[in-house]
Amino acid sequence: MHAHVVARRIAGYSHEIDLGDEREIVVDEPAADGGTDTGPRPTQLLASSLAGCTAITIEAYADRKGWDLPTLEVSVDMKSDPDRKPTHFAVEVALPAGLDDDQRRRLMVIAEKCPVHRLLEQGSEITVAERALAA
Repeated sequence: MHAHVVARRIAGYSHEIDLGDEREIVVDEPAADGGTDTGPRPTQLLASSLAGCTAITIEAYADRKGWDLPTLEVSVDMKSDPDRKPTHFAVEVALPAGLDDDQRRRLMVIAEKCPVHRLLEQGSEITVAERALAA
């Protein structure tokens, strides 16, 4: 899988993130931190990615097994150090009633296998290079 996104400055710390396929989101910082508070902080999106990926991973596994998941809720509480570097992600999964103990156990094992979870746990190589803006 390949993903390409582009951040373009709107004003101040506010940036439009072009996700491709004619989809955009805005990221910003709160006014107290110099932003205009027009969108979520990038670190909120990181926590959102973990919550969403965990939920999708659980749902895909349940679908393959033919298990009914009428409701599912995944919450993420992200802790950061004084420099705002994320240091801990606490993930809580609320599974629906009606699942047996084995199904619950297996879904919780799968919850830790989402790609975002593995990336945050194991890290990834990041390279940064300058490129010229189009004229």
